[in-house]
Amino acid sequence: MDRDPPSPRQLNYLKALAQRTGQTFTWPKTSSQARREIARLKETPPSTRTEIALERVDDRASRERAEDAVAIGFEVVGYGSAATWSHRSW
Repeated sequence: MDRDPPSPRQLNYLKALAQRTGQTFTWPKTSSQARREIARLKETPPSTRTEIALERVDDRASRERAEDAVAIGFEVVGYGSAATWSHRSW
């Protein structure tokens, strides 16, 4: 069984292929897992310019929405599932 970790070259190639194809991958623990992921991503057709552009617009919109929803420390009381707003808005 292959126990060698993936090489930096394999990891860099995986990241480049994932970006080109618009796919994600499971981070390999061994070089044989990396080879299988590389083979899978090489068979996947690359994303079109339109898909890449739409993804960038969607990412930008997601970041903007996330920035709008930030709660400031004094607005919230408690932690985790017990957290509540410190002041009612109504």
